[in-house]
Amino acid sequence: ILFINFLEICHLKIKTKMKKHNFSAGPCILPEEVLQQASKAVIDFNNDNLSLLEISHRSKPFVAVMENAKSLTLELLGLENKGYQVLFLQGGASTQFLMTAYNLLNKKAAYLNTGTWSDKAIKEAKLFGELVEVASSKDKNFTYIPKGYDIPSDADYFHCTSNNTIFGTQIKDFPTLEIPLICDMSSDIFSRQLDFSKFELIYAGAQKNMGPAGTTVIIIKEDILGKVERTIPSMLNYKVHIGKDSMFNTPAVFPIYVSMLTLEWLKELGGIPFIEKVNEKKADLLYGEIDRNPLFSGVVAKEDRSIMNATFSLQDIALTKRFDMLWKEARINGLNGHRSVGGYRASMYNALPLFSVQALVDTMQELERKA
Repeated sequence: ILFINFLEICHLKIKTKMKKHNFSAGPCILPEEVLQQASKAVIDFNNDNLSLLEISHRSKPFVAVMENAKSLTLELLGLENKGYQVLFLQGGASTQFLMTAYNLLNKKAAYLNTGTWSDKAIKEAKLFGELVEVASSKDKNFTYIPKGYDIPSDADYFHCTSNNTIFGTQIKDFPTLEIPLICDMSSDIFSRQLDFSKFELIYAGAQKNMGPAGTTVIIIKEDILGKVERTIPSMLNYKVHIGKDSMFNTPAVFPIYVSMLTLEWLKELGGIPFIEKVNEKKADLLYGEIDRNPLFSGVVAKEDRSIMNATFSLQDIALTKRFDMLWKEARINGLNGHRSVGGYRASMYNALPLFSVQALVDTMQELERKA
């Protein structure tokens, strides 16, 4: 009741303005208060009669933003004073597919293939050494998470993707390893409680659950670096970026600032333990309707369903036009599935309120009544 009431109050202005229910997979929905603060900063940052977009990235006000964003990242993930560094870089998670291998792959690396983004990471890693694909769910169009696979102990690291935005699967249990565990958490970072100290490197594009497109957060245990034999170009070298406090080149000032605001918002809510309960409530509501309503069916294995990206389809495609009309009339946005999968995808990121999920469920039930 507490978190439902809280979200209702936080999004009252959204409801009053009839803002759309935004299920877009990315760029993500952002909290209303974050949008308001960010819009003010674009005009006048820190009451200094200058826009955030105009100030120097090396000025004291922005250096403070960068430091706060880094500090909040470690605090929320429970990684303070554990040897981790935080970077905010450009190039998206797609550049991290390359950078992880460039910095860490000396001879052999192990990868779990659970979808499009894993596939892309594997393609880049093959440029730098031997690659072992320990398991893949490609045989069933990535509709499940492989289990029971063996990870070679002599690999330089093991890489996985925690949540698959396109297909709607999510890893629930991560292995405990003697080798570094690397994870692409682009679409579910800060959404659920995990033992984040199990990971030596986490990366995530901000635009899925943290901020606008344009910056990528990297959380890295510094002692895993400096072990490859190759020469690494400066722009792709984690050690260079750590040494320059994410300012080896001009950082993406606005996306980092909005990410900082979003992390402050999450902390004020009660952090990851609080938002995990909210996210589970939203997922339970939608998946409950998918399973109950005879007109719909889930796409992926139930035990591997993502709490961030729910994928589903109509049992009868002849109802597509009618359903599409209903959800658009209900001011629902971004519900179409990825072009490679089809069907529907409801992305329920941290800032999506429960009443938006209820609006989708109501629309599904309306289709049932009219069918």
